[in-house]
Amino acid sequence: MQRESFGSRLGFLLVSAGCAIGIGNVWRFPYIAGKNGGGYFVLFYLLCLLVMGVPVLTMELAVGRASRRSAVLSYKTLEKPGQKWHIHGWFCLLGCYLLMMYYTTVSGWMVSYFGKFLTGAFHSGMSTDEVASAFGAMLSSPGEMALWAEVVVVAGFLVCSFGLQKGLERVTKVMMLCLLVLILVLAVHSLTLSGAAEGMKFYLVPSMDSIRENGLRSLITDAMNQAFFTLSLGIGAMAIFGSYIGKEHALLGESVRVVVLDTFVAITAGLIIFPACFTYGVDQTSGPSLIFITLPNIFANMALGRLWGTLFFLFMAFAALSTVLAVFENIICCGMELTGCSRKKSSLVNLVLITALSLPCVLGYNLWAWDGFAVFGGAVLDFEDFLVSNLFLPLGSLVYLLFCVTRYGWGWDNYKKEVNTGRGLKMQDWMRGYLTYVLPVIVLFIFAFGIYDKFFA
Repeated sequence: MQRESFGSRLGFLLVSAGCAIGIGNVWRFPYIAGKNGGGYFVLFYLLCLLVMGVPVLTMELAVGRASRRSAVLSYKTLEKPGQKWHIHGWFCLLGCYLLMMYYTTVSGWMVSYFGKFLTGAFHSGMSTDEVASAFGAMLSSPGEMALWAEVVVVAGFLVCSFGLQKGLERVTKVMMLCLLVLILVLAVHSLTLSGAAEGMKFYLVPSMDSIRENGLRSLITDAMNQAFFTLSLGIGAMAIFGSYIGKEHALLGESVRVVVLDTFVAITAGLIIFPACFTYGVDQTSGPSLIFITLPNIFANMALGRLWGTLFFLFMAFAALSTVLAVFENIICCGMELTGCSRKKSSLVNLVLITALSLPCVLGYNLWAWDGFAVFGGAVLDFEDFLVSNLFLPLGSLVYLLFCVTRYGWGWDNYKKEVNTGRGLKMQDWMRGYLTYVLPVIVLFIFAFGIYDKFFA
């Protein structure tokens, strides 16, 4: 079977960026930035993206492009006889399934709220209690959550079933371009609010007060974590797109472009949220409730709030669905390569699987609510997110890193040759020491601190 390929370089960049750009850019980034006082956190975050995110992204793309295979078979193609690196490929596939077990549910929330604002279920003049109760009512209704999660699952697999160019690339291009337009419109509007100047000062002007209050360690570790996890590295979600591209462009430059797009969305999301929070005097560090309670309250008290709420949740839905489509593509391609079945059959089988596997997350807020999940955050979703974010992503990234730079895996020379093939920025030999000895320690630190912070802090 001939390997599919992207129709254009723009398609690759937008699909790859779409995989990276997700709910965390708008949900988690402003929350973490607000918690750490803005300014210095943003600077450390950008630095961490450069020294951590970009190198690991080049490795996933290089493994994908060199092998022309998905996560499971890419290691088998590149590893030396008798080696066992391919075992990690199975964990990559498992990580993708785990991610979609809860990400489809949260994506359904975004689509649901878009519908609520569009139809007027959320409107100007709603009280704080009414907005909060709407979110609680949704969580307590397994039927409503299952319906919207299924809408996301069916839509995602339907798009991917049409093929790489006719389905994933064509739809993601439109969504991503609309997303970029929407976020700019929302940011410009937010900057016209009365509290914009104060919000921007908090967000972008470095202040030692936040460091003294929260500690330098907290700021640095949070910046490292956010930079690392925003790109969804370690589960082969990016490697698949490397397998669909040609050799015309070097991968370091392509990785930088993907990271720039992802960072642009995250930074611009702050331009939307912080001016609004300071204008209406609400807490910008309120975590997940920021999206589903705090911001809807702001829209309810804003001129043309229904319009702005509709546009915001349309933007959020696009951000969520772009990630869903990208990960679905990885899952479908793995199914095709491992079984030899057609794209449509792999799509149908996985549609049934993901539908069933998403039920624990849906029911974890109501029928299957259990106090035992409190240590992870309170629900099945939090447990699944812990497995992906704290185990699969950091440890998976470490495996990709060691496979590419050590003589026990693919090796530095092979990795460097693949990364540097084509026009653009080149990986230099002086980077080898950092990638071989320093970056693995940083990744292990992120993993260890994540475990410590979850169970012992």
